[in-house]
Amino acid sequence: MTLIAPAVVRAGRTLSRLFDAWFQPLADLAARLYLAKVFFASGLTKVQDWDTTLLLFTEEYHVPLLPPPLAAAGGAFGELFFPLLLALGLAGRLGALGLSVVNLMAVVSYWHVLGTPEQAAGLTQHLLWGLLLAMLVGHGPGKLSLDALIGRRWPWLERD
Repeated sequence: MTLIAPAVVRAGRTLSRLFDAWFQPLADLAARLYLAKVFFASGLTKVQDWDTTLLLFTEEYHVPLLPPPLAAAGGAFGELFFPLLLALGLAGRLGALGLSVVNLMAVVSYWHVLGTPEQAAGLTQHLLWGLLLAMLVGHGPGKLSLDALIGRRWPWLERD
């Protein structure tokens, strides 16, 4: 029994190093690209038919404190700009934080629909996006990002 425990601990550490080196960077990249695709596609939809977008922000979405045209422009901007940052991993935490605000505003503005039992899947989707974004805000865009490349090339930029 005493010989098994150290072997299990060593195997666990080896596996952990392997996951840190290979799996974690790929998982971070996959999460960033998935989220960027979802939000960027939504932003493209908004700008491709601006009249419909304005109608939706006027009649359907209930964005607090902002007039519908400003809310529509802000939503479209956020869904087109922040996904680019996130996909590239350039100012990755800022991109994830910006999309977190966009995601939260979408839930608040559309709660009268998302909060119904019939739309539980839609709300779950926003929760998944929120959790993935929180993960990226918390630990950054990962090793496969422009942030990491800049940090390796110019380490003095990484100082707090």
